[in-house]
Amino acid sequence: MNTQKQKLIRRLKIIEGQVRGLQEMINKDAYCIDIITQTSAVKQALTAVEDQLMEVHLTTCVTRQMKSGQEKKAQEEIMKVYKLKRK
Repeated sequence: MNTQKQKLIRRLKIIEGQVRGLQEMINKDAYCIDIITQTSAVKQALTAVEDQLMEVHLTTCVTRQMKSGQEKKAQEEIMKVYKLKRK
């Protein structure tokens, strides 16, 4: 497994633990602001994973598509991801 993939898997496992922690906080009736603080941390962590995946995609898949004459497909994917990130 390449190091990039290992880093993403590690981050996702950390996020998984954070989500389990959130479930536990709710089960234990933790203070609402503390729960919200943790949900914010989970969202930020997922955004970091998303950003990393985007970088990998742009530097590998899109570059490969453009070099092989699939510019239109590359452009469509870039626009699709751009629109998703704006939501």
